[in-house]
This record gives sequence, C-alpha cells and structure tokens, in this order.
Amino acid sequence: MNQKLGKASVRPEQPVYILNSGSIVGTKEGQGPLGLLFDTVGEDDMFGCATWEEAESSLQKDAVYLALTKAGLKPEDVSFIFAGDLLGQSIATSFGISAYQIPLLGVYGACSTCGESLTLGTMSIAGGFADKVVCVTSSHFASAEKEFRFPLDYGSQRPLSATWTVTGSGAFVLGNEDALQSMKGSDAGVTGTGRKARARITGMTVGKIVDYGLKDSMNMGACMAPAAASTLEQHFIDYGSQPDDYDKIITGDLGKVGQRVLIDLLRERGYDISTQHMDCGIEIFDGESQDTHAGGSGCGCSAVTLSAYILKQLEERNWKKVLFMPTGALLSKTSFNEGKSVPGIAHALVLESV
Repeated sequence: MNQKLGKASVRPEQPVYILNSGSIVGTKEGQGPLGLLFDTVGEDDMFGCATWEEAESSLQKDAVYLALTKAGLKPEDVSFIFAGDLLGQSIATSFGISAYQIPLLGVYGACSTCGESLTLGTMSIAGGFADKVVCVTSSHFASAEKEFRFPLDYGSQRPLSATWTVTGSGAFVLGNEDALQSMKGSDAGVTGTGRKARARITGMTVGKIVDYGLKDSMNMGACMAPAAASTLEQHFIDYGSQPDDYDKIITGDLGKVGQRVLIDLLRERGYDISTQHMDCGIEIFDGESQDTHAGGSGCGCSAVTLSAYILKQLEERNWKKVLFMPTGALLSKTSFNEGKSVPGIAHALVLESV
C-alpha cells in the first residue's frame, strides 16, 4: 500500500475524517469578525489561572474536552494525541493535557503545529496504527510576548509589519471509516447541519525548512512566506493541480505583509493564487478597529479559525475543497539573541466536504 505521492505528498487510501472539533479563544478574538463562531470565549485572558502559562494550558485542556464531548467520545477511546505549542519545551501542552492520560506524541512546528499534528494524525490512521486520534495546539498573546519579545509592562511599540499572537486553542478528533460508522445512530458528533463528520482529509504535502536569511522577528509574515510558496509549489507539482482546483487556499498567519509576499513569489513561479488565497491571521481580527497591525499569528490562529470557520464552510458546502496550510517561523529567543535568521516551514492538507 503505497500512499506516497510525488516528492513530498501523501494521498491516504483509506478515508480519514475530522469527526469533530473544539475552539476556545480570548476576549480580543471573541470581539473579532469570527467571535460568534467559537465554542467558548473567555471572560478574561487569565481563564481563572494564576499565570499566563497556566492559562494557555487551561486552553488546551478545555479545547480537548470540547472536541471529545462533541464527538461523543471519552479519553480512553483515543489511541494517540498529537500536541504542541510555542512555549519552551511545550510546557502548555505538558501541563494542559496530562490529566487525560492519552498516549502523547509531542510536536513542534511553531505556528504550523496545527498542520503538522493533523498530518501526523492522518498518517497514523491511514497507516492502520490508530482508529481515532486527537490533534491540539494553542497560543496565548501574553505568554508568547513573555517568551519571545518584551515584558508586557515594558509597553514597547510594535511596527506595522508585526502580527498579534492569538489567544486560543483548537482541538480536532480524527477517525477512520469505522470510527465514523460507530457514531451513527446517536446524537454524538452531530454538527449543526446534521452531518456526522465535519470534513474529510484527502491529501497532505509536508513542508521543508526554507530560509531566505531574514532576521526581523517583527515581520514574521515575510519570514514565513517563502516556505509557504515552497510547499504550495511542491503540492501543485505532486498532485498535478492548479489554484483553480480549490475553492480556497488558506494560509495560517502570514498576515497582510506575508500575503503580498506569497502571492508575488508564486506569480514568479507561474501560479496565481490571488483569487483563492485567504489567511487566518487576516480573517480573525478586524484590522481597522482592533489595532492588530498586519493581523493574527500563533499556533492557535489557524487552529481556532479551522475549527470555527473553515470547517463550518465545508459542512454547509459553501466550499467543497480547500487547501489548508498553517505556516511557522522557526525561531527561539536564543537564536534571535545570537543574531540568527528566521527560517520558515509550512504543511498543507486537502480538506473536502463530506
């Protein structure tokens, strides 16, 4: 059973479904254009915790609970959980989901972690190693600022190219055909439109590290755009597809600056995605009224937008086929302080309506 396609892509022979999902966000995200679509909006960004890091752990714990509950499942029904975050040694994950006692495979792809976890989860199911898995990631504005930039009390001025780290967590329950069939006959997993699965994952293209030598951590959209262009070009080659084959081509958190760079880079390579392209970081905030400059970013940005908005469009068949591609900036405070560049990576998944 060879499911490899081309140089960097995978086409699962067996159906893999997003059975259900959960999304939880902070106050600012709840005030944005997608605010009414999220499952839970926090009353404050501490979420009843003593520290920002504990708050982010709470986000992951609650997102997994939401996804499992909506799918009518218990933690013991799940084979593996693929999870990660932005904090040092993935502490939001370690302290957030430990109580579930689900076998954990920790992942790190910076803000592309949602795409990486979904890719690995799909591979494990398509390969016959699991029938149900959970994929979850998170970010928090305050914990990310503390980890990568300046203390919030410092009040540093942000350039217009900067993005705003999303406070939020998105969790997804993936399953095979047997897992989907076992949900029938009950209300478990029923979405607002009555369908049993939110979407089907029909393809993946794994990205590679791309480094153009950019060092501006306040312009991560430009740093990540070359990796997005690389993955998209490879996807088109591997699948023999064109931008018009998708209702939407959705990046994670390039923001307004990165979007322009991505479109220009692909035009140079013979692909025009300007009609189909959408960016989660642009959609999640109102750039005019919310003062987020270039848009949103963070692991939670693409995850909560996928759960609350993109899957809803597929369920309602407003879109039938999309390419979902979270993007990540592979920097740390150590590499930045040592004057290193900011490499990027992006992983793409083909999502289709059921």
